[in-house]
Amino acid sequence: MTDKQKQGSLLALLPLLIFVLLFIGNGIISGDFSNMPLNVAIIIAVAVALAMNRKETLSNKLDIFAKGAGHPNIMLMVVIFILAGAFAETAKGMGAVDSTVNMGLSFIPTNFLMVGLFIVGCFISISMGTSMGTVAALAPIGIGIAEQTGISMALAMGTVMGGAMFGDNLSMISDTTIAAVRTQKTKMNDKFKTNFFIVLPGAIVTAIILWLVTRGNEIQTLGEYPFHFIKVLPYILVLVAALVGINVFIVLLGGTIFAGIIGLIDGSYTATGLIKTVSQGIINMEDIAIVAVLIGGMIGIIQHNGGIDWLLHFVTSKLRTKKGAEFGIAGLVSVADIATANNTISIIMTGPLAKNIADEYKIDPRKSASILDIFASCWQGIVPYGGQMLVASGLAAILPVSIMPFSFYPMALGICGILAILFDFPRFHKKNS
Repeated sequence: MTDKQKQGSLLALLPLLIFVLLFIGNGIISGDFSNMPLNVAIIIAVAVALAMNRKETLSNKLDIFAKGAGHPNIMLMVVIFILAGAFAETAKGMGAVDSTVNMGLSFIPTNFLMVGLFIVGCFISISMGTSMGTVAALAPIGIGIAEQTGISMALAMGTVMGGAMFGDNLSMISDTTIAAVRTQKTKMNDKFKTNFFIVLPGAIVTAIILWLVTRGNEIQTLGEYPFHFIKVLPYILVLVAALVGINVFIVLLGGTIFAGIIGLIDGSYTATGLIKTVSQGIINMEDIAIVAVLIGGMIGIIQHNGGIDWLLHFVTSKLRTKKGAEFGIAGLVSVADIATANNTISIIMTGPLAKNIADEYKIDPRKSASILDIFASCWQGIVPYGGQMLVASGLAAILPVSIMPFSFYPMALGICGILAILFDFPRFHKKNS
């Protein structure tokens, strides 16, 4: 291979640039970042990719696209997305979300309202695997607390956001975790353990800050919050099973069956209703699965045209050390998330390049997967046009930018990631298999 081939082609990255500009440019012009759906933006970018490189026939380019879209990592990711959606919807349908929320709120001391709300958010998000679902479930409760105590509404929503991003970053069934683990070729429980010890100090510091800024604000009662512990068990089962290293397919399938059985026994489901709920869960994940496939195909064409080689050469030419390479991975996924306001998509986009950098600089895949997830989730919890921020601000009827100064946990998450790189924590004695 010649030096020119190794350096690749900057022009080959045009489809990726168009994808980003379509999304963020439309959002800036219209003021609404939901106006340009990701699936439409990626289809336009794919069409541009297929139109490039006239040396190749359209038939050959379609073959290259299909191979990228059908890459084993992409297909496994899609199947896991689908199973995660089935589990999440089945558990939600039989009352697991409500019981989990109410169980947490039942134990919140009135002088630790924001701290308790944050901890409940952490538990719910790590159980559900979705920050959007956590924000939707907890934001109304945070609004009620703010209205009754005089606590800033923006602070309450920032607290909800923090709890949501904690689990989105760590949960075994979070699509960000799935994407990070699959692209870096490591194991979910290994990534969880690595990630957890990096971000735990950030969660503790966030809880302390929330306690300090809300001292003296309390109410006599938060009301009655009935819950059934048996309905929380599917989340606990999935978390424990994933932590002990059981295959993620078995974990998610088993969790779905277990949640379905509980729902059938307590009358939450009929047999037909359960089947429809599982189907709806799968449908809920279709969009992200299709986008992942299309991005895989587009990246395949970009790689064939030399775009990945150019990016790798550009990034690595600026790097001299392993620590610098880790900061390079963090920078790549940060820019991608700021541009797309979607932490899962940003990981899918930058994951293959991050894997190349990690291999070249001998970065343990557990660490590279954690870095990808940490920095994608950090920015996702800060950017005012992210889906989670828009939902929280919309429910609270406040501006998204008013929540940003109270995004204590996302900021702490980013700081923890930087410190973990600076001080080479954790240190691995052997490479993850």
